Amino acid sequence: MEYRIDPKSGNELSILGFGCMRFPTSRPGKIDMLRTELLILEAIASGINYFDTAYLYAGSEEALGTILQKNSLREHVFIATKLPHTNCRSIEDVERCFQKSCERLKTDYIDYFLIHNVATHEQWKRLLEFGIEDWIAEKKRSGAIKQIGFSFHGSNPEFVKLIDAYQWDFCQIQYNYANEHYQAGRAGLDYAASKGLPIIIMEPLLGGRLVDRLPEKAKKVIAESAPAGTSETQAAVELALRWLWDQPEVTVVLSGMSTEQQLKDNIQIADSAKPGCFTVQEQKTLDEVLRLFNESFRVPCTGCNYCLPCPVGINIPSLFSAYNTSYSVNWFTGVMNYFMSVGSLGTDPHYASDCIECGACMKKCPQHIQIPDELKKVRRRLQPPATKKIMEIVSKTRL
Repeated sequence: MEYRIDPKSGNELSILGFGCMRFPTSRPGKIDMLRTELLILEAIASGINYFDTAYLYAGSEEALGTILQKNSLREHVFIATKLPHTNCRSIEDVERCFQKSCERLKTDYIDYFLIHNVATHEQWKRLLEFGIEDWIAEKKRSGAIKQIGFSFHGSNPEFVKLIDAYQWDFCQIQYNYANEHYQAGRAGLDYAASKGLPIIIMEPLLGGRLVDRLPEKAKKVIAESAPAGTSETQAAVELALRWLWDQPEVTVVLSGMSTEQQLKDNIQIADSAKPGCFTVQEQKTLDEVLRLFNESFRVPCTGCNYCLPCPVGINIPSLFSAYNTSYSVNWFTGVMNYFMSVGSLGTDPHYASDCIECGACMKKCPQHIQIPDELKKVRRRLQPPATKKIMEIVSKTRL
């Protein structure tokens, strides 16, 4: 495992961090504790020492805390978790959320504490009105918080304002080869690094879209350039991760590993990735993959599910996935995925055309997608006229 130094604290952080939002599940919404424990133990044994969770990741904090306590491993890792600032109306709410995170994690201190999903400088100013600066100062004095930072989903100008607004210890941004100039982007990466901040990378594979949901032509390009014996999936992951680790400004890359194979493959890549590791041939491959990807990827949804639940029950991320598939694979596959996603043969389907344009989803989307407008595009492409009525008749007939 390669490590990079956090210049603010001097901590040696594994370049591969364990993103804890996608722990394996035994059934929808229920974390499989046995499989999760095995993954975490293997990760730590392989040198991973940075674990990223959040107050809002259902069951994640408690699962991580329980496993670390059971195996006496708390002092061997750095825990990062996040404050749901949009849920807070006062400094008392901030304190309550922090204490709840500590309780779930079974610890009395957080190594890397983040303000979660900040998009604008105005959101930080709102927290200032609560007295967040004094609260942070007290927590750092007491040792309850070691490093303070924020995770970001906004525009580059807002990112720069936030970096300059406070003496942060670190920051976390969405960054990958498909999003090089999106949100904070490379310019933001460089700016934060110029301020001496360690930078944590989230969505390195764009929610898996840079692996299993690439256009078929792009997959072929990657497979043809990969060493013999390398699987198509592993080759796609390696291309994306090595592109990131090639950049010295990147400190830790988070990966939401939910299977033993994902963990094994990522560790293998992280064992030898250093700044300057990306070859000329890899760059040529990446340029062609990116060209093909940009031709097919229409909605920048990462499948984080923050937009849910929809008031009228639409499975927004799944519909966007079907829509993107209709371009990256073919229209027919996209249509089939769409009708599976809406539950068209069930008793309570929810179509793109059911959107009431209430805007509730847009307020929660970290990608700032104009969701109602995009759902109209989904409907036009994947839901021909009268389809909804026909499927309702079919459903009633089956009953």
